[in-house]
Formats: sequence, structure tokens, C-alpha cells
Amino acid sequence: MLERKSAKGRTKVTFVLPESNPDGPVSVVGDFNHWNPAAHPLQPRGDGTRAAEVSLPAHGAHSFRYLAAGDYWFNDEHADGHDGTNSRLHT
Repeated sequence: MLERKSAKGRTKVTFVLPESNPDGPVSVVGDFNHWNPAAHPLQPRGDGTRAAEVSLPAHGAHSFRYLAAGDYWFNDEHADGHDGTNSRLHT
């Protein structure tokens, strides 16, 4: 799930997943962090979910995926779209 808040030409995007599905650590990786799995690991929020927040320029489009333990890559079913391989996000 994606949560968005706009302010001053930027969009704060929060990437949200259930805390235990999939098991183990999960990161959001995309063109906004040079596909670096260490840049945005999802952290527990205390409400049964985990999340990572990224501030992006408004009026842009980005590709991203999630990377879980065991080199398990997956897309966000609630993304704005998909380009065949990646999830797409519009700010």
C-alpha cells in the first residue's frame, strides 16, 4: 500500500506492508534510491504494518519493487501501475 502527502513541491510517499508477510527483512528499492536495498528498509510501525518513507519531487513517475530475504523480489499490488517488471508510482 502507498500513502502520500504533498507539501512544497515534494511528495512524501510511505511504502506499507504487513509486518510479517513476507517473513524477514524487506526493503523498497527503485530508481529514486539507485536500486540500493540498504537505502530504505521497512520498519515496524506498531499497528501490524511496517513502512519506509521517501520524499520525492512532485509530478514525477518512478519505478520500484520490494526486496525480501532470500533475494525475493515482488511488486506492490496497490501501485499506480506496472511496466512489465516493476511497480510504478506517480507523485
